[in-house]
Amino acid sequence: MATIEDVAKLAGLSRTTVSRVINNHPYVSEKKRSLVMNAMSELGYVPNSSARSLRSQKTEMVALLIPRVMNPFFSELIERMEMAAAENGYQLIICQTKYSKKKELDYLNLLKTKQVDGIILSSIQNDWNVIEPFLEFGPIVLCNEFEEDAHVPSVRLDQTYGGYISTKHLLDLGHRKIAYCTGGYKSNVAKSREIGFLKALEEFEVSFQEEFSFRNAFTIEDGREILREIITLKDRPTAIFTGGDEVAAGIITEAKRHGIKVPEDLAVVGFDNQAITELVEPSITTVYQPIEEMARKTFQIMMEKVNSKRYRQKEIVEYDLELIVRESTVKQGVLI
Repeated sequence: MATIEDVAKLAGLSRTTVSRVINNHPYVSEKKRSLVMNAMSELGYVPNSSARSLRSQKTEMVALLIPRVMNPFFSELIERMEMAAAENGYQLIICQTKYSKKKELDYLNLLKTKQVDGIILSSIQNDWNVIEPFLEFGPIVLCNEFEEDAHVPSVRLDQTYGGYISTKHLLDLGHRKIAYCTGGYKSNVAKSREIGFLKALEEFEVSFQEEFSFRNAFTIEDGREILREIITLKDRPTAIFTGGDEVAAGIITEAKRHGIKVPEDLAVVGFDNQAITELVEPSITTVYQPIEEMARKTFQIMMEKVNSKRYRQKEIVEYDLELIVRESTVKQGVLI
């Protein structure tokens, strides 16, 4: 088995230089780095990651906590975050909480037991006063989800604005009976979207009908169930802001089964601009979220925290959202 000395001899460099290349030391010329990498490849030398971790006191791993892997928003976030991690020489551990407080705490213990260098929270299940003590063991960065009381970095999207522009779009089209879907009250993301929804109604002096409110909506099947509930109402909404493309797709497919035309009978707005928005017929009006930019910025901040060891610093990075109008609200270019 090849050793670091064998690599140094073949590359014609010192053992120290080889060690610096292996540990990504910044002060090594590209020529020497290339010589070392070629020698390692020729000899089949693989650095001992455990030994490197002991020396650097880093695992070179970060855990990303998400609620649902099957949600396309979080699937894309995982992909983008993994790319950002790889660019920094890190591995990403995916931890699915399924909205469980216990699972979230179990995964946070990865930080306490030094199995990861940091934790990225894309959703929050426990109260912040339960999570905050884990900062004694390493950095926590919020991505997508946010908590105003948390003195940690937060990379998020302007969800209030997203809820507002979605609802205003429907109001501008003449709709006044607008239903609303949400994943629940716990999430600050959901709360902010609802604030934006209500703000738009208030501007148009439209009162919200509580029977048009649908909670705990996450999946395509949830969307189908919501449509089935809507058709039982004596006074039906003419439009619905779903808060998610999966829910919107479920509503549209179930509407077809019941002879309800979209958008003529029911206009539908989704959220996230997932691939499904252009696969469903009619295509779904939705809100675009810059997931790639958010993932890259989140990991950049995580690396800064890992290296600086200053974990309790509040920093907010917020990205704007964009409404993408498609056929579920506007039919063949004609306003409905």
